[in-house]
Amino acid sequence: MITKHITKFLAALVVSFGFAGALTSCSDEPDSEYFYTFTGEMMSDYLKNRSEYSSFAKIVERANLMDLLATYGHYTCFVPADTAVQTFLKKRGLNSIDELSDADCDTIARTHLVSNMYTTYDMMVADRLPTSNMMGRYLATASDEVDGHPVVRIEGLPYVYFETQNDSVENGIVQPVSEVIEKSNSYIADVLRSNDSITIFYEALVATGVREEILGVEDPEWDPKAHEKKYYKSHTWNEVAWVPDTKKYGYTMFIEPNSVYLDKFQELGISTANGNLRALYDLACSIYDEVYPADKNAEGHSFENLTDSVNPLHRFIQYHILNHYVAGTADLTPMIMNVGDVKNEAFGFHSKLINPNDWHKTLLPHTMIKVEQLTMEKDEKGNDCQGADVNLVNERFINRRYEGGLQIRGALIDSKVETTPIHDALNGHYFYVDDIVAFSKEVRDVVQNIRIRMDFSTVFPEVLTNGLRFEGNPLADDDPNTPDDAAVPKNGRNYYFPMGYLDGVTFDESNMKFVLRRPHSNFWSWQGDEWNLFGDYDITFRIPPVPYTGEWQLRLGFCAIETRGVMQVYFDGVPQGIPLDMTKFLNSELYIGSSWGADEFDEKLTNYNKKTVEEKAEEQKLLKNLGAYRGGRSMYHFNPSNGDKNTFCGNPRTYRRILCQTTIDANSDHYIRFRVASDGKQGNDNEFMLDYFEMVPKSVYSVDGDGDMEDDL
Repeated sequence: MITKHITKFLAALVVSFGFAGALTSCSDEPDSEYFYTFTGEMMSDYLKNRSEYSSFAKIVERANLMDLLATYGHYTCFVPADTAVQTFLKKRGLNSIDELSDADCDTIARTHLVSNMYTTYDMMVADRLPTSNMMGRYLATASDEVDGHPVVRIEGLPYVYFETQNDSVENGIVQPVSEVIEKSNSYIADVLRSNDSITIFYEALVATGVREEILGVEDPEWDPKAHEKKYYKSHTWNEVAWVPDTKKYGYTMFIEPNSVYLDKFQELGISTANGNLRALYDLACSIYDEVYPADKNAEGHSFENLTDSVNPLHRFIQYHILNHYVAGTADLTPMIMNVGDVKNEAFGFHSKLINPNDWHKTLLPHTMIKVEQLTMEKDEKGNDCQGADVNLVNERFINRRYEGGLQIRGALIDSKVETTPIHDALNGHYFYVDDIVAFSKEVRDVVQNIRIRMDFSTVFPEVLTNGLRFEGNPLADDDPNTPDDAAVPKNGRNYYFPMGYLDGVTFDESNMKFVLRRPHSNFWSWQGDEWNLFGDYDITFRIPPVPYTGEWQLRLGFCAIETRGVMQVYFDGVPQGIPLDMTKFLNSELYIGSSWGADEFDEKLTNYNKKTVEEKAEEQKLLKNLGAYRGGRSMYHFNPSNGDKNTFCGNPRTYRRILCQTTIDANSDHYIRFRVASDGKQGNDNEFMLDYFEMVPKSVYSVDGDGDMEDDL
């Protein structure tokens, strides 16, 4: 069990510093008139003026970065003293900095520099810095105590000195550290090989051939300079978007230590007489033979054919690996916010109504895992939501379902940061888990037999791998009339995606733009971000996998606005129903405005939470027959100045539309196509919004009437 003391740590920091989060974790590029107008000490001066940092200053000079640190901007610099640099050199058999190459100096300097300002308080919002360093790598953070003082450790071992932390200069914050910070440039497979506590998993990774499936790093042909920025108008906002800087590939792994396997073998009576690999194969058979019974007699099922795609152990290992990279547990679920009434709460989730969760696709074809952050000790009816895990509030679990009469705990993801062995690699990251992770019959039929709701930014793995999901500062807006053309805009970038960047997505980019707007806390969008289509679009994307074959309802969550257009939807090439008109609100003649008067509708809409269960069920049935649902009661956007929440279920703009209702084969790929159906250039160039996507099994959507209804969360 993990025991975290972040709350105590943060309280101590607030007292020590006299300010809590006074400096925001956002890029804040000043207007050009402010360049070189400083009167105080710059970061470059800080390094040059202190003899104890002369070695690091020389490294920065050789990396040709000192001039950058002499300009106005916002940086965090982790500075090792000369003694720390000498210790670093000695470990490598070197005597002086002169024996380092220029490339070595560039790597060292960029590893210690981040293009945003972070106090030690800011560093404890998650288990990694929100912004990557200048090497494009994220730095892991953890709270600790040294000499009776709370400190932040970086990458497990180096820590920020309590006495000299948060030293401000004109263009950033200096954080003196006890050691030189190092990041591995090894592949994730090689990092795993060096860890003696996970040898059983690693042996299976190699024996099944899955090791060869996790070697991708970066597309060498991707050149962001070959793509010009694009201008567009979304609602009343004039904005500009760039292509992503990188096109990386990555993997995230959840690994049971040897001790977990050995305990499980003993519990299940699985013999290790023929070796741990054979025992793990037997364990995999006990799980996957139930899920894929038709493959039990296949040639590839045997222990002699571990690399075969139908082999149980091959499937077992694949399911432990996500097809994208995340650097810390905080990236596995929605972003945590703290403003006004929103206290340590996942963006867009009423944490007293629902545990925040995200769904992630794995390397096992047509499967996902559900990662859930525990936030509720009691649900709104007072029922126990955590069981024996009440001390693990804010921790994250894989494939957990703890509601009603179901008490499926799932596997706890270990969030601690180790010094050695390292967990982060050039193309991946791994976490320990305390129980077996598998796509079992129980996971398929019970845990994942629920409404699957996904923010569109989690549908495409490239968004997470390339750090695009939580871009910028969600609490700050830009000028809606004048797009910020700076390479790094003041409050963060919007992105567009050319054809070929997103896997499983096809369109003609000559006729359209496909844009990801960065998160804004006050936007009528779940978790603040949204995807926009512009132009004569005709786009097809592969939908996430469903856990089992059966009847499913697919829904699109969005915000209706007068400037938007009309779209026809297709499922696997077949048109589905009438076009979706994004200019129509729930109080329009198309929906329940046709049966209620305007005043009556407004009253019933805004007072939704005052309705009885029977009244809610009656309304849900009415809306369902019209192809729509209200937005979720657990979903909201908020006022960034005071944190006031505006719940989606009470807004006639933020609702869900049924795209189709059909039988889906869980063992095949399926595609949704959106084709413009507007009459001419409607609104803002036929603007169409994709906010979130729902896949709902018949066991959930088929209930209605007589007080029985799908939950409205």
